[in-house]
Amino acid sequence: MSFEDWYRQDRLPHIYCAGCGNGTIINCTLAAIEQMAWKREETVFVSGIGCSSRAPGYIAADSLHTTHGRAIAFATGVKLANPELHVVVFTGDGDLAAIGGNHFIHGCRRNIDLTVVCMNNQIYGMTGGQGSPTTPRGCMSSTTPYGCAETPFDLCELAIAAGANYVSRWTSYHVKELEKAVLAGLQTPGFSFIEALVQCPTAFGRRNKFKQVIDQVDYFRTHTMLKAKRDRLLEQGEPVPPDMVTIGELARRNSPALGVKP
Repeated sequence: MSFEDWYRQDRLPHIYCAGCGNGTIINCTLAAIEQMAWKREETVFVSGIGCSSRAPGYIAADSLHTTHGRAIAFATGVKLANPELHVVVFTGDGDLAAIGGNHFIHGCRRNIDLTVVCMNNQIYGMTGGQGSPTTPRGCMSSTTPYGCAETPFDLCELAIAAGANYVSRWTSYHVKELEKAVLAGLQTPGFSFIEALVQCPTAFGRRNKFKQVIDQVDYFRTHTMLKAKRDRLLEQGEPVPPDMVTIGELARRNSPALGVKP
């Protein structure tokens, strides 16, 4: 199979806005799954509510489109009921970190054998462009018209602290690296969390001076720093620019996992 064989052709065209980065993340995920040689009848996709959570509806495998924030809870039940299944969760920053925050923390704590791909567009894209738990300080949204004054969640640091076995962060610009990260997550027993920063031209970009889609993608290129470089700067006592986002593999360990097939 190629990753294109995983799509439900009868569901196209999709609902995503022109320039949305979610399609790139879905392609990377399916390309990684294709390398695992998983069968569609042995693979389940789970999602909550939001733009990113519409992804399983376009994939030709069993899927659960669940209630807002509950994707990891449903996925946990699927995996524990049948550990033979491969379970992948698609979620967004609002779905995962706001109403779904406790499920996220405890999924990591239990180290349940799931792969969670978070498409982080730093805003509530589907429901009106409200500020989310990851909206950067100073950024505009429909609920922060004068700029966000809150400190955003670092989802990867949260996942690491809570006990996930594999954690990485990339962007929609880093296509090959993201595909490899998802593949590593699929191969790692236990809870794997891959955060993908994505452009949202409709809700985030137009409010935050990214006039063209490529402007925000280029921002990901110029305002990200590999973990190895960040660590080297810190070791040398040099400052890390505050607007730089750390990318790369952030954690990989072999803690006991729940739901691993015998």
